[in-house]
Amino acid sequence: MLFLLGLACALLASACFNVGVLLQALEAREQPASRQLRFSLLTVLLRRPRWTLGLLLGLFGVLPQVVALALAPFAVVQPALAAGLLLLLAIGTRTLGEPVRWPEWLGVVALIGGIALVAAGSPTHAEAHRGGALVIVVALAPLAVGLLPFPLRGTRFDSAGLVVLASGLGFASANIATKLMGDDVTAHAYWNAAAWAAVALTAGIAATITSMTAFQRRPATMVVPVVTAVQTYVPIVLEPLFLKESLSTASLDGATIAAGLALAAVGTTLVSRTRAVGELTAAAAVSGDEPPRRHARAVATGER
Repeated sequence: MLFLLGLACALLASACFNVGVLLQALEAREQPASRQLRFSLLTVLLRRPRWTLGLLLGLFGVLPQVVALALAPFAVVQPALAAGLLLLLAIGTRTLGEPVRWPEWLGVVALIGGIALVAAGSPTHAEAHRGGALVIVVALAPLAVGLLPFPLRGTRFDSAGLVVLASGLGFASANIATKLMGDDVTAHAYWNAAAWAAVALTAGIAATITSMTAFQRRPATMVVPVVTAVQTYVPIVLEPLFLKESLSTASLDGATIAAGLALAAVGTTLVSRTRAVGELTAAAAVSGDEPPRRHARAVATGER
């Protein structure tokens, strides 16, 4: 029962995160290149009511995410957080009039089936942190890469690919820190929990800035799949380095989980690459003097 409650909380968190992104995308406007990778990008967007509402909804989603991580295995919660893409797909196809073709349906089936396989094959929820130093390194390494675009801004190393990767890794670091924060709260280690909360907040702010910049530099159909896949599955790959979890109680010694994760990853990529999802997210780069639908389509597909 607790497992199902945890899974439900993960799906609720995913809905909050993705609807929050949608509200931000609908309200945000194209900013000049001078604001790329600058905190001023956020200060301007915070003046937009719907963008701020989307931000608050995303922050609210952290609460059910923490509950989900406390009740269900990390390997189950992470792919479930990608399920909100299905909500964006539904909204996008309805509001933008985009038909759902067979690759999208295949992605939907793969994502849902992958999450179901992971949930069915997951071991008993009995996770524990590994050694302190290793945990700190694993949690901060993605954040270090996520912060790289800021000191490299304007240099020959400043590239769109780095910004996209940094955004995904920044959100990945935030997910890991959120998991560790929740565990420390449960263990009444409140100072440690506060430190991990600070890491999650820093990573989240940096990732938000880099993601907004990424949409200014690359088509949404490239940005969304990469950022979503990196933030969802990199923490799962790193999990053995910061968590101890026995696979002895897992179905087929973890083979079911591996198959489910692979299937969910395929589904995540297919759904996030759809034009409906891409156009909704691409609205983050719409300028105030251009029709949103026309410009969003151009950004999503890479048209000039």
